[in-house]
Amino acid sequence: MSPNNDNNNNKDTKKEGGGGEEPHQYQSGNRTDRPEDEWKFRAPYKIHDKGEDFQVKWRGKCHCGAVQYELSREKPLASKYCHCTTCQRMHGAPFQWAAIFHKSDINFTNGHHDLGWYDPTAKSTTHHLPCKVQCAYCRTPIMDEGRNMILLFPTLIEGINSPEGKKAFEVQSHMFYPQRVVDIKDGKPKFKGLADETNLVDEETGEEVVGSNPKVKEKRKREEEGKDGEGDGEKGEKREKKDE
Repeated sequence: MSPNNDNNNNKDTKKEGGGGEEPHQYQSGNRTDRPEDEWKFRAPYKIHDKGEDFQVKWRGKCHCGAVQYELSREKPLASKYCHCTTCQRMHGAPFQWAAIFHKSDINFTNGHHDLGWYDPTAKSTTHHLPCKVQCAYCRTPIMDEGRNMILLFPTLIEGINSPEGKKAFEVQSHMFYPQRVVDIKDGKPKFKGLADETNLVDEETGEEVVGSNPKVKEKRKREEEGKDGEGDGEKGEKREKKDE
């Protein structure tokens, strides 16, 4: 893909330096010495030196092979299926299979400067987190980059269909299951939305099981306590003004 391709000189180029967004080299006129290009020197894009303690457990690559990487963690922090409509459209598939890793767990060995970004929230091609990351040539989805973690797609990993690969990347749960287009009755926990923020849904009916996630109860309790606290503060402030 040519950095000077007319398709890349779009409206996003005008956003250079605005709102903390970092243009990719293809959006910044191929000037890689710009301050905005410091993304190349920090995780997950920082290249690990050979002398660093980075033990390779897995290797992965895009369809054309331009983008290649290594992983130092034997098992992901978590592995999930996401059924949200955004993932369905972005992947052209019934759901997204995502394995969560620390940003420091990955080392790009080839093509880390040949990546394209897409922020599905703003529908922008600037490096604004969280965003989708893909090979700029063959357009293979590489990962989702969050503010603290990355979500890799296990089907890019060499040996994923081996017994070891299947075991290491075994899925623990489903997210946004009510938005599914296929039913998967695998006995895994199925959440209405994000696992840490929503209740479970019944595998058979797809109905929300109220009170099934203790984290939801705790969150709602904290929110209610916060509202009560705000109310007390307002009452106290009014009393002080009245006394004056």
